[in-house]
Amino acid sequence: MLRSFIEVDSKSHFPIQNLPYGIFRTNENESPRVGVAIGEYILDLAVLDEAGHFDETAVKDKNIFKQKALNKFMELGKGAWSEVRQVIQHLLSENVSTLRDDRDMRNKAFKKQKEAELFLPVEIGDYTDFYASKEHATNVGIMFRGKENALMPNWTHLPVGYHGRASSVVLSGTDVFRPQGQIKKPDSPEPVFSPSKQLDFELEMGCLIGPGNLLGEPISVEEAENHIFGLVLVNDWSARDIQSWEYQPLGPFLAKNFATSISPWVVPLEALEPFRVSGPKQDPEPLPYLQSNKAGSFDIQLEVSLKTKKMENPSRIVSSNYRYLYWSMSQQIAHHTVTGCNLNPGDMLATGTISGSDKQSRGSLLELSWRGTDPVQLENGEQRVWLEDGDELTITGWCQGENYRVGFGEVTGKILPAKDLKIKEALKAAKQS
Repeated sequence: MLRSFIEVDSKSHFPIQNLPYGIFRTNENESPRVGVAIGEYILDLAVLDEAGHFDETAVKDKNIFKQKALNKFMELGKGAWSEVRQVIQHLLSENVSTLRDDRDMRNKAFKKQKEAELFLPVEIGDYTDFYASKEHATNVGIMFRGKENALMPNWTHLPVGYHGRASSVVLSGTDVFRPQGQIKKPDSPEPVFSPSKQLDFELEMGCLIGPGNLLGEPISVEEAENHIFGLVLVNDWSARDIQSWEYQPLGPFLAKNFATSISPWVVPLEALEPFRVSGPKQDPEPLPYLQSNKAGSFDIQLEVSLKTKKMENPSRIVSSNYRYLYWSMSQQIAHHTVTGCNLNPGDMLATGTISGSDKQSRGSLLELSWRGTDPVQLENGEQRVWLEDGDELTITGWCQGENYRVGFGEVTGKILPAKDLKIKEALKAAKQS
């Protein structure tokens, strides 16, 4: 097994088999730059580039790893990514002395993760959220339309999706203010304006697009993965009560646009290759433009934990897996672009809520509590139907190899009370006077 001279615990998410990309800075160097995670450290790629280690790769711009986002590197494509990855793995290998025995270079190139500030890894131009889990779509359909009409007629024929809000995609650790909007109770004749009472999380993953496609030129299902730079964890926070009033006829709007949290480390698709598996059998057979003979899913274990204000340690409430998704990333990309829609470097496509067939694998409180009728029991005796102020939600995920893990780290967010609009209006009036 490939090993690094950097000591990495077998349960660490960041062994030499992973090498996810992120953007960081330190007190020593306050300029954001590109790094890869290895164990408890970050390897500064700008330092390696300045030393000439990428001279034989397709990376010719000496500033490409001195960027505040990964977009420029992502534009280079699969060949360049693979070459850079090979160089990094070689330099980190336990039997290669280049970095291992060069103390000065190691001091320049390696920084402790705990001493670094991480940033949103990508400038996201567009964000599309899919609805790719059959179990999730079925559960939601049963709740709102009954068992006989759980899935809409189009669901098994195409990857259903909608365009999300890229400007409110935030980095893990960013607090989330409880959203406000119009809410109409079933027994009320008119809606009221109120903070959301049914705030929820959604366990998702997102793929980040590298090279895009020209307007008018679809991406085939066979070529789709060549456009994927890597994957991140996603929590697409959702206000269910706002959504139930606003969603007809055009779908979610305010219920989804206030925050979408992602993890800071982008795991390359190449690192996931050993964990490739087939997704669920698709019936009926998709139309030809969505058909692929290649296994299109990955065995990624996913967990969700909830920590309340009264808890010292979080309580795990979900255990799921990426492989449950009915529609693959390749199918999502092929469908997204079949009209000629152009994807751009940095675009994010999220899976939608990932749920499995058993209760523990349901990827939202909407499903776990069955729309509020079956409260979730936490380890300290508390119950949850929806998220409350002060609750901290953490999603993590990893692929389990033999004595190593290829992991995604975490995506975390804490719920803060809704902003007081009256106070904001008073402050605005005071400034104007």
